[in-house]
Order: sequence, then structure tokens, then C-alpha cells
Amino acid sequence: MRALLNSLLRTQAGYGISLLRVVAGLTFMAHGSQKLFGWFGGYGLVGVGQWMESIGITPGYLMAALAGSAEFFGGLALVIGLLVRPAAVSLLIAMLVAIISVHWANGFFITESGFEYAMILALISAVILIEGAGKLSLDRRIAG
Repeated sequence: MRALLNSLLRTQAGYGISLLRVVAGLTFMAHGSQKLFGWFGGYGLVGVGQWMESIGITPGYLMAALAGSAEFFGGLALVIGLLVRPAAVSLLIAMLVAIISVHWANGFFITESGFEYAMILALISAVILIEGAGKLSLDRRIAG
């Protein structure tokens, strides 16, 4: 069990990944809080759920809760540097779903609601998944 935990938490990444992880985590938390709580001008679970239903993502309320939770709690995990790889997997999946189901048809550029921004967040999630949490993290401290 200890070996599995160490392989999950181990990181050789430096301070740069730690900075990227915290900033990306705060960004994900902000987006997740829009979906879950209606903060920062968001529509909350009911509004996001209705919108998801309108574009064919069903059941909308559950999918909104899953997406919002992945973003908020996954972002929180990134910020504190704990269980960063599992969080990065959930965030990567959330961004791939957003790209495929919402943004792809609009092309690349964010100004046209394209996939540019979600792609960058997916890429950041993939990098964190590969590199781990970095020097300033609870993962590194736990793994020794």
C-alpha cells in the first residue's frame, strides 16, 4: 500500500509546477464555484443543470454537480497540493468533455466560444498529472 501511495504522490517537479498548480487550482475553483454555488456571476446547479439539459447533457443537474465538483474540489486539491494526480485526472476529463460537447463546434478561439481556453486548462491538468505536485506540496511532504 505504501508503494502505491508513494507512486501516486511522488514528484521531482520544481517550484514552477507548484506555481502553475496553485494558479490553475484557483482558476478551476472559481469556475466550479460558479456552477455549484452561483458565485462570481454563475448560475448555480439549477441554472447550469438546465443549460446542460438544453444542449443534450443529461441528467443536467447531476452533470452540473459532477462538473462543478470536479472543478471546485479538484482545484482545491491543486491549491493545497494534496492528491494532485487524481485531481488532475478529474479536471482533465472535465475539460475534455467541455471541449467535445460545448466548444469544439465553435472553432479554436475563445472570442467565439471556441475550445482554446478549455484546451489550455486540459493541457495544464495533463502536465500536472505527469509531473506531480512540485516542491511546495503536501504530496511531496507525505511521499518523503
